[in-house]
Amino acid sequence: MEAQVLKSELAGTWYTDNPDRLAHEIDAYLEVAEARPIENLMALILPHAGYRYSGMVAAHGVKQLVARTYSRVIVMGPSHRMPMLGAVSIPDVSHIETPLGRIEIDREFVAGLRGDEAFQSHIHAHMGEHSVQIELPFLQRALGEFKLVPVVCGELGVSGAKGIAKTLLENLDSETLVVVSSDFTHYGRSFGYLPFKDDIKQNLESLDLGAFRLIKEKKLPDFLQYIENTGATICGRSPIAVLLAMLPDGVNVELLKYDTSGNLTGDWSHCVSYLSAAVSGRWKNVDGASSSVAQEQLSSSDKIQLLALARHKIAERIRKDEPDLSLEISPAMQEVMGAFVTLHKQGQLRGCIGEIFPRRALFEAVAEQAVNAAFHDPRFPRLREDELGEIDIEISALTAPHSVESHEDIEIGRHGVVLYKGMHTAVFLPQVAPEQGWDLETTLSHLAMKAGLGANDWESGCEFHVFEAIVFSEKSE
Repeated sequence: MEAQVLKSELAGTWYTDNPDRLAHEIDAYLEVAEARPIENLMALILPHAGYRYSGMVAAHGVKQLVARTYSRVIVMGPSHRMPMLGAVSIPDVSHIETPLGRIEIDREFVAGLRGDEAFQSHIHAHMGEHSVQIELPFLQRALGEFKLVPVVCGELGVSGAKGIAKTLLENLDSETLVVVSSDFTHYGRSFGYLPFKDDIKQNLESLDLGAFRLIKEKKLPDFLQYIENTGATICGRSPIAVLLAMLPDGVNVELLKYDTSGNLTGDWSHCVSYLSAAVSGRWKNVDGASSSVAQEQLSSSDKIQLLALARHKIAERIRKDEPDLSLEISPAMQEVMGAFVTLHKQGQLRGCIGEIFPRRALFEAVAEQAVNAAFHDPRFPRLREDELGEIDIEISALTAPHSVESHEDIEIGRHGVVLYKGMHTAVFLPQVAPEQGWDLETTLSHLAMKAGLGANDWESGCEFHVFEAIVFSEKSE
């Protein structure tokens, strides 16, 4: 089949049209950008201004991709030129070409989307549209070969975003990266947005980070309502809304870099904000997998091996001559799950530390949290060698937390609970309340006090998230 190529029109304006200079410029940004490796990277939010303005901010996100591989990248950006309501556009072409070469469109994936009438094809939505195409040279330098799904989004509300997200999720696999292209507030008379005239830098940052907080909390309706209430000129609100609708409970959204053109030019009368953010976790129901307790049970052998791993990791911190452990890692042990490790000595708590949100393989979480429970729980002294034979190890493998509308939705004995109120937070594992003989109100009172609040402060202004756990111990196995 003859190639049908859409040649990017950005070269020479938004970035240089010289391939060598373009590669050198991007590499220079990536070299300077700071990047703490983030595991299980699912998605990025990146800015889309000319490289001299937002290239450094974009690099803080794109650097996460270096040395990773994805077979497919979905890049979603807003339509600045062609009005579309309740729809998105993917061009009927075989490749998009930048000065760094051609990128193949994943036409098989796109064909799977076409059954949804909201996925349209308007070539004029892509010609000269910078929101998607500005990201491509960065992705080419970081990833090398990949197939592309370029999505230009029209205006989408909550239901429209959810519909687009549903269709994308039905076709997604674990080798897919999603990139959302968006600048944040456009401030100035030329943008028709002057909500304040004093302390512009501070007010802009407050406005932008207020929007990002709702993205981080994955509150789709609240995010769009925030834009409605403030008038914040966040051009990529629709693709951001689609991303929020795609995200399962338990994923983490992390701000990597924030800046403004005002900081670069000194002109605060005409200013655009930029940020890059990373989303880590796992797409829901990708490749038929699920992290629910019902669908992903650990076998007796898995539990025995995880307990042995926990004890081994503790012992080798104490004894230098601890023999190696032979471990056969099953698929269930590789599931991305949260985990807590609890130590008991003569029936009394001797240490308990863990991670609630799923961000790595279960066996990796158990290995690290076993060491933390033994040696880094601030409530207890470090475990001694003479105590090794006296402790019983318990592991709680956790499902991803999700929010509940009311504390009345919490089920004692089934749910672990995370309480949030302002800057205060605390967690109880599912087994805590039954072991103590507490009812729901007593549990929440103790949880509030654990968070540094008053015993009755859970009654108003709190947000609750719940999770379930597979709990097993050396005594039970």
